[in-house]
Amino acid sequence: MKNLNFAAELHLKLGAPASGTVESLRLLRAFLKLAPRQRFEVIKLVEDLATEETLPEHPLS
Repeated sequence: MKNLNFAAELHLKLGAPASGTVESLRLLRAFLKLAPRQRFEVIKLVEDLATEETLPEHPLS
């Protein structure tokens, strides 16, 4: 953050974020940097893993 006083105030009021929260934000930032087609592929992969379908033999890219 550019304003360290603001960050310090937030830290005092809210406490430190959980490591899971920090990791989620890092993943979100990385996801948003992907091209739209790559985003689609990531979403498809996660959906497939969540439904326990077998992974395709050929990578999406």
